[in-house]
Amino acid sequence: MPPRDNPTARQARLGGELRKLRERAGKTAREAAALVSTDQAKISHIEAGRVGVSEDRIRRLAVFYACDNEALVEALCAMAREHRGQHWWDDYRGILAPGFLDIAELEHHATSLRYLQPVTFPGVLQTEEYAHALFAAAIPQLPENELKARVEHRMKRREVVERDEPPKFEAIVHEAALRMRVGGRKVAREQLEYLLSMSERPSLTLRVIPFTSEDFIDVTQTVMYAHGVVPQLDTVHIDTPVGGRYLDAAADLDRYRTLLDLAEQAALAPEESRSFIHNVAKGL
Repeated sequence: MPPRDNPTARQARLGGELRKLRERAGKTAREAAALVSTDQAKISHIEAGRVGVSEDRIRRLAVFYACDNEALVEALCAMAREHRGQHWWDDYRGILAPGFLDIAELEHHATSLRYLQPVTFPGVLQTEEYAHALFAAAIPQLPENELKARVEHRMKRREVVERDEPPKFEAIVHEAALRMRVGGRKVAREQLEYLLSMSERPSLTLRVIPFTSEDFIDVTQTVMYAHGVVPQLDTVHIDTPVGGRYLDAAADLDRYRTLLDLAEQAALAPEESRSFIHNVAKGL
């Protein structure tokens, strides 16, 4: 099977973790290739996520790399067992850009999620009308079929908070997001009412940073921190006007955990946040 031209973010992460283990052990790609009876190019493709890797090879390489973290090895093997067509977002392959599939996959596999949103709301907490208004404002204007597919995909992402055993979910939104009348007064009000209803779920915590906060100034970044089944698989997703970025270096993870902790400290408590949102909605 030829190498993949466009591995998913999760496929690339599996390969990247194997590369980290090899480099930490001081082994070369040539040595790893000799162990599993392949060539150096194949190891490079595996570590780039361009070709798959069997569970047997993962376990043999883990021993060779002196990795005694059984939980991490099991998590990598579970990733290796995944296949295309297994989940709902695969239906959008070739219809939407790969980034849409990657974000849905990241949310689906997370054990807990933390969001920081300055001027919008997390995609999984958006109403259909709100999402439509956001996508309809894209420049250049989206073709009708892509607009429809993006909205439909975003609505399906909500399964992560609506399923029987959802991950722990924390969203910190700025007052600016509450005040923006995306889609007009009616759509904005319905969006806030939907937020309030979702905040009643036991697994979901919603907090608001008010304009009056003097303790948190960095409201320019849209951040999602996805906790993996083991800490080594934690991932940060940064949303930018030119596309999303995925970060997994230890220093980046530490930085964004600190950022989210500071945002949480500056935000209102959950009950205060609910009252705040309710009052904003009443004023629309």
